[in-house]
Amino acid sequence: MDNIQLKIDNSLSAGVTGGGLLGRLKKLLFVDELSSRTGIILLIILGLAFGAGIAKFGVIFSALVFGTIIAVWVLAGIVASVEFGILVVVVMAFMLFMLMRIGISGPVGILMDALQVVLMISTAVRLKRERNWEMMKGPVSNVILIWIGYNILEFVNPSAESRLAWIYTIRTVAIVLISYFVFVYNIRTMRMLRIAIKVWLALAVIGALYAYKQEHIGFSAAEDAYLHSDPEIASLLYIGGHWRKFSIFSDPVAFAYNMVMPSIICICIMAGKFKVWQKVLAGVFTCMFLQSMLYSGTRGANVLLPAAMVLFAILNFNKRVLMFAIMGAVFLVVLINIPTSNPNIMRFQTAFRPNNDDSYNLRKMNQKRIQPYIQTHPFGGGLGATGTWGKRFAPGSYLANFPPDSGYMRTAVELGWVGLTIFCTMVFVILKTGINYFYRIKDPELKTYCLAMTLVIFAYNIANFPQEALVQYPSNLLFPLAAALITVSYRLDQEKRYNHEPVEQETVKY
Repeated sequence: MDNIQLKIDNSLSAGVTGGGLLGRLKKLLFVDELSSRTGIILLIILGLAFGAGIAKFGVIFSALVFGTIIAVWVLAGIVASVEFGILVVVVMAFMLFMLMRIGISGPVGILMDALQVVLMISTAVRLKRERNWEMMKGPVSNVILIWIGYNILEFVNPSAESRLAWIYTIRTVAIVLISYFVFVYNIRTMRMLRIAIKVWLALAVIGALYAYKQEHIGFSAAEDAYLHSDPEIASLLYIGGHWRKFSIFSDPVAFAYNMVMPSIICICIMAGKFKVWQKVLAGVFTCMFLQSMLYSGTRGANVLLPAAMVLFAILNFNKRVLMFAIMGAVFLVVLINIPTSNPNIMRFQTAFRPNNDDSYNLRKMNQKRIQPYIQTHPFGGGLGATGTWGKRFAPGSYLANFPPDSGYMRTAVELGWVGLTIFCTMVFVILKTGINYFYRIKDPELKTYCLAMTLVIFAYNIANFPQEALVQYPSNLLFPLAAALITVSYRLDQEKRYNHEPVEQETVKY
């Protein structure tokens, strides 16, 4: 943080000796520090204006002023340090819907987009200055660019009913994947890699604790108002006399998935070569994440960890892993079949008996019904043709009232079988790259991080089948972050082994 502040100070102080009004203003703020007569007069004027504003508009005026000051400081920090900006964007992705529920609506979404644009511009400027294109190359970069390009070309899809739907959808479906290049280019040190993972886990802990609060204490007034604002919300979230919890996230599905992913990271830490206290803490976090996940009532999330652990056992096959895999399988079988009256465990058990679930059978019927459309529309019906945006911008169209439910089904319907093929290829390339890097990396810590991120990508891939796992914050941002950390882990290991340069250094030379 001291380095970030120093960068901010240096960037703001540059050119203090320049002439004109701007030079005098910089001298007043950064050299004299408002201690001169002019500065004192300015402070008095600002104080009077602040008091008058509170007297006329109340406490909301002071909140607006302080919010503006914080926003300016954060913006200056992002401009001075892209690394700082990455952490801000990740935090915002987790807290976005919580801020909306407490009454901060429109500006928050716009602010999120603005932060990402600033990060992209800062990265482009840094890339132009350093001309270090090697860091942006690779199979993952290529396939992500192809996917983004295909989504952009969907704007001219002749089968699309609405161009406005494309505009609203492209942001969260494809453009946010540009963040991969921001992450992979600017996360250059072991320290920054660790900080990114720690922030991810810390935010997940906040989400788990808030779910405990919702389960055992209750919803806040704003959350209660939201739950009763629409009968359709209650029909989805009130099941068996019990409210499904969503914590700080948009919905129970996003909450559940964002408890599974940090659980995978923590399990990899427990299996890796870390200090005992770190493994114990990771174990505590894992129990916390998985228990709070049950409060969501999201059945699709229950299969993600076992699926990820199967891949974990395959990649780390040895006697100890085999023993733990057998113990885990036995525990899972018992948990699936044990009689219980607990609604959370009962809902967990139904996830492993999908053919007995009416909603799953209805989804299969819908998927069968839409197959002829997919087969006859290789480029799909256009981004945003289904779901909320389809109902809003093309309410009379064939796809507007189709419930995609699955991320893969939405891709097939909106982008066609061509788009589905590109998307599956992108996921395959990321997983293949992660597995290859895992076996090549020698540093134990970096090996663990590479494995964890590969398993996270794999779990997101599984999660995208029963639900739309990659279109909502923070998952749509964490997916490219995990993909980038795979590449970063391998790059740092190569530097340490072949270049004989310390991994902690601030810049990387190629």
